[in-house]
Amino acid sequence: MPHVNIRHFPRPLTGEQEAALVAAVSAAVRDAFECDEGVVSIALEPVAPEEWDRTVYQPEIVGRRHLLRKTPDY
Repeated sequence: MPHVNIRHFPRPLTGEQEAALVAAVSAAVRDAFECDEGVVSIALEPVAPEEWDRTVYQPEIVGRRHLLRKTPDY
């Protein structure tokens, strides 16, 4: 606890970019939940653009809108 799953269009990240992203998200989660670094897990999950609507937008954004704290502009 807690776990963050970042689903995104495929984009190659350098090791440095990925490490910076993970560190920033981890720090934000750790600060908000006042938890130890060792209990935070983060997944990066690329999703093909042609699969986005079916596998992410409809089920996760539209279907679980009540859980969103930030919504996309579209």
